[in-house]
Amino acid sequence: MTRGPVPKRDSERIRRNKPDVPMATIHAIGAVKVPELGLDDPHTITQQLWDSMCSSAQSKYYEDSDYAYARMTLYFINQQIQKGGRVNGQVLATVASMLSDLLVSEGSRRKVRVEVEREVKRENITDIAQLFKDRLAK
Repeated sequence: MTRGPVPKRDSERIRRNKPDVPMATIHAIGAVKVPELGLDDPHTITQQLWDSMCSSAQSKYYEDSDYAYARMTLYFINQQIQKGGRVNGQVLATVASMLSDLLVSEGSRRKVRVEVEREVKRENITDIAQLFKDRLAK
């Protein structure tokens, strides 16, 4: 992970320096099975975060240990939410750090040089210029 400010996206960078340390690659066989959250009656926010983490693009990099780490993180989040009242700032900072390790935010993904490019289906895009021309023609 890099230190300092969040790096720019690769498409925004002008100079492309070689990294100081080359990337090590570990080859694994088989897909990682996504486990259940495993919390009794989780808060809806906790469940939504778990579901979104499991379906997000960066989850393709998750290993079994990452899912276990995510479950532990969400256990603490769920405890804080269910407890209500005052939020423990130290626990909140620790949980935020843990979520960053799991690449939950764009900033944390860019720090490890991972970018998510979401493709949009053309059928869902409205051609505003064509609509404007059609309205003027009427």
